[in-house]
Amino acid sequence: MKPSGTPPRSELIAEDVLDRAREAVGRHLAPTPLVPFHAAGLPVPVHLKYEGAQPTGSFKVRGAVTALEAYAADGARVVTASAGNHALGIAHAAQLLGVDATVVVPRNASAAKLRALAGYPVELVQEGDDYDGAERHALALAARGMTYVSAYNNAYVVAGQSTLVREVAAELGEDFTVVVPAGAGGLVAGTALGARRTPRDIRVVGVESDACHALSAAVAAGHVVRVPIGDTIADGLVGNIEPDSLTPLVIRECGTRLVSVDEAAIRRSVRELALAAGLVAEGSSAAALAALRAGLVPADRPVVLTISGRNIAPGLLATLLADAT
Repeated sequence: MKPSGTPPRSELIAEDVLDRAREAVGRHLAPTPLVPFHAAGLPVPVHLKYEGAQPTGSFKVRGAVTALEAYAADGARVVTASAGNHALGIAHAAQLLGVDATVVVPRNASAAKLRALAGYPVELVQEGDDYDGAERHALALAARGMTYVSAYNNAYVVAGQSTLVREVAAELGEDFTVVVPAGAGGLVAGTALGARRTPRDIRVVGVESDACHALSAAVAAGHVVRVPIGDTIADGLVGNIEPDSLTPLVIRECGTRLVSVDEAAIRRSVRELALAAGLVAEGSSAAALAALRAGLVPADRPVVLTISGRNIAPGLLATLLADAT
């Protein structure tokens, strides 16, 4: 069994790994749109990096393609745990690269994500009442000989996520602040590392849900600590973090700012993105806009909001659109 590529020091994500990630993503994925956002009351020019345009509807496919391309040459069978989007990324990359894959999702996974997963030739396992339970089951399968590919605690995956901000920098052509949803930290850590490799001065702000502060707690403590998990529509932002995880150390070393938004703000932001920008966004994606609207993002330069995915259940979206509060 290969390790999951997670040496717990960010400098071990070597420059050549970041470069290979850019090459892998460039080979297999088209750049996603950067959309000007013209809504009322914005303090600075705002752009939306819309990862809903990815073939799986989420940024997670960037890290999945990068990791599975690295593992494919060895003929490894991979296994992962995910609330849904990372599973979709692994499934897409496995089909693309001819890798055998098992994906484990919690029993409460989004119906929209489950329907999408059913379209891929992977072994789909529903296990555990939440992400933590799914992850425990996936790690048990890895212990029997599979290669575990963490959604966040994997150097290849984090390197793959670094490609998003490099796309933005190449297109925008000026200094900016990028706001990134923050669950276990794969996208935030990748963005922080990717920002360093551009000619622009890029500030990174990560946004948690008030329902889960696992990442900020780990960054503050210098090691992973378990935290309580609350209810939220932002299922990609909740769950405890694997011990010795790479992402909090990267975020701490990079000095990345983390903020938190409440559930009502996330719900309002899903609705605003749909009505003001015409973009379908899941709860996790809307956290970036919620942070901007709450005044948690510095308003001294253009802002890029990372709209990280669109895989929201239709019934939930309809409910949020009908809610005028």
